[in-house]
Amino acid sequence: MIASLRGTVINIGLSSAVIECNGVGYEVVTTPNTLSQLVRGEEALVLTTMVVREDAMKLYGFIDNESREMFSVLQTVSGLGPRLALACESVLSPLEISQAITNADAKTLQRVPGVGKRMADRLIVELKGKVAAFAAGVVDEAGEQISLPNANIASEVVVEQVSQALVGLGFSEKQSDDAVSFVLAADPSLDTSGALRAALAKLSGK
Repeated sequence: MIASLRGTVINIGLSSAVIECNGVGYEVVTTPNTLSQLVRGEEALVLTTMVVREDAMKLYGFIDNESREMFSVLQTVSGLGPRLALACESVLSPLEISQAITNADAKTLQRVPGVGKRMADRLIVELKGKVAAFAAGVVDEAGEQISLPNANIASEVVVEQVSQALVGLGFSEKQSDDAVSFVLAADPSLDTSGALRAALAKLSGK
């Protein structure tokens, strides 16, 4: 699992960039906002998520952890793949997406190319109550503070990704789940790579 890339930006296209790390160029598909912050010939740090399909393997890049986690969360919606998830983040920020879902604002979600009324409604139904981590302090149309649930879908995504990585390294599912739960309870702010390092340290007794 490639969680991040740090290297020289050698090419910037319309929807992707190539970052050279130790002599190897990695193509990273990303949003216009991320591309606008990259400069050809300069070093950059990009957080990444790899999506593997039967016919392709693509690396998606993000400028911050919040955007990367929202990308993963969006793909938990039935019928919504990485291309549409990236389109959502190309038009709306993670905060705007979470606000639209929390307030059942289908019109805002429909600003995204490829998101019609049916998909917007599906986003609201399937993710409402699961985006609190991205929308702390959201207010409704009347200006009243919304009491957001404690469910942290971003943490759930981290747990799933790290547990799968640990199982891939030979640990049992129970060992993996217990270790990830322990390290996130100790430090809920850990991202995927940080949680993986901490879980490995615990499992190895360090």
